[in-house]
Amino acid sequence: MILEIVSPEATLFKGEVTSVAVPGINGEFQMLNNHAPIVSLLAKGNVKINAQNIKIQKEFVSKFNKVNEQTYWLPINSGTIEMKDNKIIVLAD
Repeated sequence: MILEIVSPEATLFKGEVTSVAVPGINGEFQMLNNHAPIVSLLAKGNVKINAQNIKIQKEFVSKFNKVNEQTYWLPINSGTIEMKDNKIIVLAD
């Protein structure tokens, strides 16, 4: 599935991922391939990205926390998420 993370400044990440966990306003939840469509508000926390080949543009690497070769976390203050047709769009603050 495709993940796109957009901030007010720029698109921080766009690529193929295996799973994404986000801090929903009612608790953390995870999306895998073929997840049902969803729109949700996000709370302060980490967007947790898992992928085989994570490529982050040099100018945005400092915004992400590397957990291991296949996992990165992006701290956010708030935002929204939409998943539809195996594409996730995170609008993050």
